[in-house]
Amino acid sequence: MTMPQTEWQEFLAQPHIGALAVDAGPDRGPLVVPLWYGYQPGGSVWVVTPADSVKARLIQAAGRFSLLAEQSTPRVRYVSVEGPVTEAREATEDEHLAIARRYLGDGARAYLEMAAGFGVQMLVRMEPQRWYSADLGPS
Repeated sequence: MTMPQTEWQEFLAQPHIGALAVDAGPDRGPLVVPLWYGYQPGGSVWVVTPADSVKARLIQAAGRFSLLAEQSTPRVRYVSVEGPVTEAREATEDEHLAIARRYLGDGARAYLEMAAGFGVQMLVRMEPQRWYSADLGPS
């Protein structure tokens, strides 16, 4: 059972842990990693990741990625979205703080202090082209 468009957009806008997948090249499966993401209905999906990470290099090389957000309790629901990268640049401190606040609330500043050791952070935006969703249970 798929979700109506407004429902899957609202679902994706909630702070679920995402699973990002990106092509890792010939003779390899895709790289799939958990991460935080940002999304507002009707907008782009965005992530912040260390600029020198394998994930960032593969996203830039592929020019697109997929993201899955899933909820398993009290019922199984998920939204998967895929599309091209529309922006990739150094993230501002405010952008990094925004994604940390989405998941950590008041603990965001402490997280940023710890994450300073990760190096330069990159912001990547993806324009959703393909959506897949399921709602496998009663509400």
